[in-house]
Amino acid sequence: VQLQAFGGGLVQAGGCLRLSCVASGRTFSRYVMGWFRQAPGKEREFVAAIRWSGGMTYHGDSVKGRFSISRDIVKDTVYLQMNSLKPEDTAVYYCSAKSGDYLSTVTSHYDYWGQGTQVTVSS
Repeated sequence: VQLQAFGGGLVQAGGCLRLSCVASGRTFSRYVMGWFRQAPGKEREFVAAIRWSGGMTYHGDSVKGRFSISRDIVKDTVYLQMNSLKPEDTAVYYCSAKSGDYLSTVTSHYDYWGQGTQVTVSS
């Protein structure tokens, strides 16, 4: 399984970005795809997850109402739409994948990880 994340960048507070994660290497019908982030000096934090089959989603409390995860099953791509960005959203964002249907928020439950993309929000 390969995961390639891109779309990060520098944006002003209140702005928006859309991250993309292209998945390849297998069929993902029984997988959950997740987004995590890690700021300097902090632990990796859950952002959002989506069940590949059916599209059920779960978002972390810190991003609920501002971020939205989605997927395109034709393009094998997962998206993270980030609106109303805040300086505290600054981090490296990672996409990830785990087998099964459970929308886990636990980092160690995810088997595959992309390379990460930097998001910087200026005040």
